[in-house]
Amino acid sequence: MEYAEVMFNAPMQQTYTYIIPEGMICKTGQRVTVPLGRRTVTGFVVHTGTAAPTESYVLKPISRVIDKEQIFDEGEIELAKWMSSLYLCSPGEALSVMIPGGRRDSAIPALIADDEFAGNPHALTSHQEEAVNAICSGEKSLYYLFGVTGSGKTEVFLQAAERTIAAGKTVIYLVPEITLTHQLSDQVKNRFAGRVAVLHSALTPTQRLIEWMRIRRGEVDITIGARSAVFAPLRNPGLIIIDEEHENSYKSGSSPRYHARQIAFHRSSISGAALVMGSATPSLEAWHLMKTGRIQRLELPERVSGGSMPKVEVVDMTFEEGAISRKLQQEIRSVLQKKRQVILFLNRRGFSYFFHCKTCGYEMTCNHCSVSLTYHKERERMVCHYCGQSKRPVSVCPDCGSLDVGYSGFGTEMIEEETAKIFPQARVARLDTDAAKNKGVVKKTLDDFKNGEIDILLGTQMVAKGLNFPGVDLVGIVLADSALHLPDFRAQERTFSLILQVSGRSGRFSHDGKVVVQTYRPDNSAVRLGAAGDIVQFCEQELAMRQMTGFPPYTRLSRLVFRSRDKKKVEKMADQADKILHRIISDIDSPSDQKAEILGPVECPLAKISGNFRWQIIIRSVSFPILRLVTASFMNQVKPVSGTFIEVDIDPVNLL
Repeated sequence: MEYAEVMFNAPMQQTYTYIIPEGMICKTGQRVTVPLGRRTVTGFVVHTGTAAPTESYVLKPISRVIDKEQIFDEGEIELAKWMSSLYLCSPGEALSVMIPGGRRDSAIPALIADDEFAGNPHALTSHQEEAVNAICSGEKSLYYLFGVTGSGKTEVFLQAAERTIAAGKTVIYLVPEITLTHQLSDQVKNRFAGRVAVLHSALTPTQRLIEWMRIRRGEVDITIGARSAVFAPLRNPGLIIIDEEHENSYKSGSSPRYHARQIAFHRSSISGAALVMGSATPSLEAWHLMKTGRIQRLELPERVSGGSMPKVEVVDMTFEEGAISRKLQQEIRSVLQKKRQVILFLNRRGFSYFFHCKTCGYEMTCNHCSVSLTYHKERERMVCHYCGQSKRPVSVCPDCGSLDVGYSGFGTEMIEEETAKIFPQARVARLDTDAAKNKGVVKKTLDDFKNGEIDILLGTQMVAKGLNFPGVDLVGIVLADSALHLPDFRAQERTFSLILQVSGRSGRFSHDGKVVVQTYRPDNSAVRLGAAGDIVQFCEQELAMRQMTGFPPYTRLSRLVFRSRDKKKVEKMADQADKILHRIISDIDSPSDQKAEILGPVECPLAKISGNFRWQIIIRSVSFPILRLVTASFMNQVKPVSGTFIEVDIDPVNLL
């Protein structure tokens, strides 16, 4: 008789043994449906054999084998176990985040047609040539391509990829989000003769599985995609690229809360592949690694297309009326007269985000989350951007009946309306997650803008990163302060990075690019140094502050979030957790300078989301093994009571 060991996408460490019925072909690396308790669930077969198991429970047979082929192998199983150990999830949860779902259906056509890729290799500058040679030399394994926006990082990545593939190896190329996947895949044709796979969240589970199997069978030389493409089952990887390394979207927001950069480091070390990261604004963690010599820095100091860095001007909004300052209006007029293009950036969607009564001070907040509702004029709804709850807007205060009520703050919808009023002849388009919900809108809007059919493109993060538009001479950052007030030690870093990245969309092919940065805090160092483009001073200053306050990269953190619909239960759970953690720390024999310390317990800055009250504890230590030991010991000892939940996040990037 044959048996199979099966893992599940559930927080359980052990595998379960099932009987393989006679005549059924079942191998390691396939998915199966099996009975578990009273349910039938999908599991992953991680071992098969004839040795009789020692389990005390009654063994049940496998109901069905889902896959005709093996969709994972020992390599993925080992990676899942490593992730389980690092991120304190189960191996089954780790495996399920790697393997795309979907049915195996050979009738569905391959996703990417060869002719969708375009672009040929360009001649390299001397700096680009040096970078490609260094990456392909095999002398080191970790590189950072640090270059100003528009300095040709993509071309370096692609030519390094070509050389890697010519040497018989394969390449993983990560970009932070789907808009960049579209634009990058437009640049890759002919170079790789159709041996390209694209993996991103907009694919259906079945489409993702089809791409995954092409990669698995060795039909692919290069895989392009967002965060989860780091798991691509390429044979013989020789190069892993992480473009825009500083981006938070490389960190998963749900369990297992992995960071693609950490997975890439691990895959690079076990496969011998070179890992090359790149950005105009490296994360402070990466800057610190370059400074200490752990990563070799490769510099691209000038723009390759003949453009020069834009002239940046800061406008103090304290003395302005409306959302678009007089200075920005003047610059937009000037650019439109020259038949050039404008990007307006605002990191807030909707029309306005704050309803209040001027008589009693009432604020309209979400019933389920501790955040203000955002007014969406297009839909005539007040919407919560965390749980999606929506209400009709009101013109009378629900608390005191006063008519003296108002909407304040502004989002992309309001900027769109205001821009259209001030510049009635201009063709204006908006690109944010609301607009992008309609299929094909992102690609069409970006194509129209590239082809000069849109004069002013305004949007959120989608227009801020990596995109390359030759016609853009002016970028307006409508409000640079949106991240500064957040209670998070990375607020300054995010603001600085955003100003530099958004500014980089201007003047890529000309010498008269301009950027207008609107702010209520012109003296803030992130705003001031971001406008000046002084990354060295900002990083040195911010690193000194992090060292003084004991935050990464000088320490490592783990974050425990306790949530429940019952406010008293969650407070009690956080209190008990604090006592358990203090006991664990005192029992661990460690040098005093490496001891873990506890910050909290305290209510999360977003104290309620989707009806759940939230408290948090941050554990901090200079020693990662000690931090992990404390966090793992705690998770092993604690059993949440009914109706309460604990989330664990190792190396969190968000403390809200």
